[in-house]
Amino acid sequence: MAKKRLKTNAIRLLEQRSIDFDVLEYTVNDGQVDGISVATKMNQPQELVYKTLVTHAGADIFVFVIPVAATLELKAAAKAVGVKKVEMLPLDQLLTTTGYVRGGCSPVGMKKMYPTIIDVSAKNYERIIVSAGKVGLQLHINVDDLERVTHAKFETITQ
Repeated sequence: MAKKRLKTNAIRLLEQRSIDFDVLEYTVNDGQVDGISVATKMNQPQELVYKTLVTHAGADIFVFVIPVAATLELKAAAKAVGVKKVEMLPLDQLLTTTGYVRGGCSPVGMKKMYPTIIDVSAKNYERIIVSAGKVGLQLHINVDDLERVTHAKFETITQ
């Protein structure tokens, strides 16, 4: 009998829109959910694996998708979304804001459509890997499809 795959909001949304993607699974038995550990567990090059960071400027929420080994440049991020300053969303607000938890936050299928910026480095690849919306699941998706489904812009937002 085939193993039934869990459907996250991200997976459901991509299927509804007939967007091609692959789900990659990894085992979380050591508590390590940072992007570099995830890339290693999946035996994938770090440069193809991207993390989703959620920020705020007051009540406004912004989503940034950057390589797992990179650091978000907050000034560049703020400039990219047209505000003076952004700060990381407190972890205790992540689930209620996005519907996702740390280590399983996908840029696809959040509770609301937030302005999303993908680091311009993603344009170097046809497909990248982002969270599928649950710890242990990742999406391997075409960069242009990710841009379309999240209504994202590409900017240089990392150091």
